[in-house]
Amino acid sequence: MNEFIFPFAALVAQEPLQQALLLAAVDPALGGVLVSGPRGTAKSTAARALAALLPEGQFVTLPLGASEEQLIGSLDIEAVLRDGGVRFSPGLLAKAHQGVLYVDEVNLLPNPLVDQLLDVAASGVNVIERDGVSHRHEARFVLIGTMNPEEGELRPQLLDRFGLAVSLRNCFDVETRQEIVKARLAFDTGPDSFCSRFAGQQGALALKIRQARARLQALEFDDAIHARVSELCIEAHVDGLRADLVMLRAARALAASEEASAVNVEHVERVAESVLLHRRKEGRAPGDQGAAEARAQQRPQDTDEASHGYMPPEPVDITAVKNVRPLAAKKS
Repeated sequence: MNEFIFPFAALVAQEPLQQALLLAAVDPALGGVLVSGPRGTAKSTAARALAALLPEGQFVTLPLGASEEQLIGSLDIEAVLRDGGVRFSPGLLAKAHQGVLYVDEVNLLPNPLVDQLLDVAASGVNVIERDGVSHRHEARFVLIGTMNPEEGELRPQLLDRFGLAVSLRNCFDVETRQEIVKARLAFDTGPDSFCSRFAGQQGALALKIRQARARLQALEFDDAIHARVSELCIEAHVDGLRADLVMLRAARALAASEEASAVNVEHVERVAESVLLHRRKEGRAPGDQGAAEARAQQRPQDTDEASHGYMPPEPVDITAVKNVRPLAAKKS
């Protein structure tokens, strides 16, 4: 019996998410997509739908309780000593090659596993080392991590490692809500006929991804593109240069998917939000040098309060302390 997957082309009111996922499919080296939102906003549905568009089509889920060995694979050292050859047992990273690796509630995954996951997603190579013996293999996949902010946050260092991010919201528009529900009911009651309605669009999307991958390396960036990317990243007060690099790659992937002859500023503008959403530092935490300087400029220096040694209390960033829970904990 065939397993029917809800068609990517049939997703309703999910344009930002669809664009981010397609860009990651065109260039998996972007570093994956982080999808944040409440339960029931089609996060896992969209991830499975994307996998169905890829050549191999595999969809691999990383469970929260996975060990490092399950993720990266293992080496049989006894076989090395006995036979002189490396015996490698593939992990989930190897199984996800050319497909989608999906991590639900990535914010609850132990930080070391998230680090390894993001390293391989960006490099496309998994390296296993044990007792001086190493093995490497290709692991090119589209990483999709989902999370519900109410369940806890990812550390900023890990957030920055995700290439793109999309924030989903509950739908409160009556017509859109009805359209979503009707599409889901139609799929559940007749998946074969429902999927056949979108077969043409699905085929076109799969072809679009393959052709865009082939065009990707032929597209270059001129000085105007570099200038606009720098401006946007500076305005967002991002840390480091990762955002600049991801924005350039994402703009190139968008240009390739649209069969453009060159990357232009419009491509940059259209991908900027998914690149900056999780990196923007407009509200910096107390103790950050930029925020401290801004407060110092706004603070009266010659008031009566200051002359009597009184200084107003520092504002507390409640977003830095709410929803705190161990990252490795599971929901009950």
